Amino acid sequence: MRLVILGGPGAGKGTQAQHLCRHFEIPLISTGEMLRQAIAAQTPLGQQVQAFVEKGELVPDETMIQLMRQRLLQADTSRGWLLEGHPRTAFQAEELDFLLEDLNQHLNQAIWLDAPDNVLMRRSIARQRSDDTPEVIQHRIESFRDYTMPMLDYYEHRDRLLKINSNQSIEQVHQEILQHLQ
Repeated sequence: MRLVILGGPGAGKGTQAQHLCRHFEIPLISTGEMLRQAIAAQTPLGQQVQAFVEKGELVPDETMIQLMRQRLLQADTSRGWLLEGHPRTAFQAEELDFLLEDLNQHLNQAIWLDAPDNVLMRRSIARQRSDDTPEVIQHRIESFRDYTMPMLDYYEHRDRLLKINSNQSIEQVHQEILQHLQ
């Protein structure tokens, strides 16, 4: 199973991704976590993306696509994977499709966890991460609306978009996703 999980900050992507990875026994590929680790370790990639992450801005497409290629070539992805945090734009979604074609893989489904902005803000503030200030969170929500929403059209046009109301309990969201993927 090869999945992408989409949604604004605080939509529950990380939580649902963990549940789905356990269920399907596939690795979770969290670009946010990969970027945070690179920043903490001050790797060349970490130094390159730190300013973008701190401002709540999207990391340049070319950098993210290169990062995804490296990760999808690792051995643990041979039976499937779940991407959390990538793609974030229609261009990245299209580039991911080209990459997957090049790697002889295909995306089964893009799962969109939909929630109102006030829910996204409340959940994001509750996480209490150092980079989750109200201003940065608001910027992330606006960036999601500006950059990510066109990607939903991209996946919907290809009949690969699964829209889930994420303004319900964790278990309800998980069960709804599984109903559609089984």
